[in-house]
Amino acid sequence: MRRLTLLLVSIALLATPLTARAQPRVGVLLFGNPATDPNFASFRAGMTDLGYVDGRNISFEVRGAEGKPERLADLARELVGLKPNVIYALGGDVAPTIKAVTTTIPVVVTVSLDPVQAGLVGGLARPGGNITGVTLVSSDLAAKRLQFLKETAPAISRVGVLWNPLHPDFEYKETLVAGQRLGVSVQSLEVGNLGDFETAFKAAAAARAEAVIVASSRQMTLNRKQIIDLAARHRILLVSGWGPWADDGALLSYGPDINAIIRSSAGHVDKILKGAKPGELPFEQPTKFELVINTRTARAFGLTIPQSLAVRADKVIE
Repeated sequence: MRRLTLLLVSIALLATPLTARAQPRVGVLLFGNPATDPNFASFRAGMTDLGYVDGRNISFEVRGAEGKPERLADLARELVGLKPNVIYALGGDVAPTIKAVTTTIPVVVTVSLDPVQAGLVGGLARPGGNITGVTLVSSDLAAKRLQFLKETAPAISRVGVLWNPLHPDFEYKETLVAGQRLGVSVQSLEVGNLGDFETAFKAAAAARAEAVIVASSRQMTLNRKQIIDLAARHRILLVSGWGPWADDGALLSYGPDINAIIRSSAGHVDKILKGAKPGELPFEQPTKFELVINTRTARAFGLTIPQSLAVRADKVIE
């Protein structure tokens, strides 16, 4: 009788669909609202491209801080308590929170900072530990932005860099080095998390800066409209790393396709679910970059976009 019972149980388990048995779970930690976060939508799309369907062959446990950083730690601990197969953290201000609460659960992150400088991993080629992922930065991006600005406005000699010193990155330092090579004086415009942008632009105007380059961080993205308005008010050209800035009035932007990079981070999750160790998965860096130029802004400042630069642009806003 006991053998018959065990046999019947075994048959029942084999007949049970995967969704009811060994469906993997992916924890997701976001800074904002899961329902409206376009970057999370890109990650979900990347998972769908790889054949993962929520509720069918995978389960997502999503927690969003609704824009309140003080909630991240509790949400991170809650996710870890669920013991998911993988945790995905979106943002350089989110990733350290997960790192602080688990050293065992595999973690995939997408960050716009240098993960080595930020202390997330030991190296890009071999991260070690339980974290891997994708970074949106590349060492020559800052220099390229200044170069494109100089090509557009050759007379420029004074540039400010708007950056958050609490966001570990090398954009300011790289711009400083590039400025020495291109004969451009580079001014540091540090803005902490409280975001005193008005003071930063007054300092730029007082130093007669002709342009401001925005170093990428969530703080800058969340305050994009204010920064663009301040640049227009002070008659200062604006350069940044993401396409939407140029769409909204910046002179130009140069950087990776954010949505494509975030979609690609799903590949790391897929590999870990299939048995890969995060510490052995190299951190991915962008290899394709988009140059977006706003000719309306150029004309407003009396500039003409050189044909040699226009033909290299991925998008020209007329």
